[in-house]
Amino acid sequence: MRRLVYGLIILLAVLHQDFWWWDTAEPLVLGFVPIGLAFHAGISVAAAVLWALAVKYCWPADVDALDTVADQPEGGE
Repeated sequence: MRRLVYGLIILLAVLHQDFWWWDTAEPLVLGFVPIGLAFHAGISVAAAVLWALAVKYCWPADVDALDTVADQPEGGE
């Protein structure tokens, strides 16, 4: 799953460069939102979902445990 999340991050970074809608405001999404703005709103939602996936599947589970071990003195006291 970790490789899939990393691949989706790269895909999202590539899709963020939406050069295909730079010169147009048409068509309007829902009748009033320019297509480029709607696309970026979708990219923002996708980034939030992807971040949640990254935290769930890629974030180390023992981060707090590592911090408490590092905070202990060397003498074991």
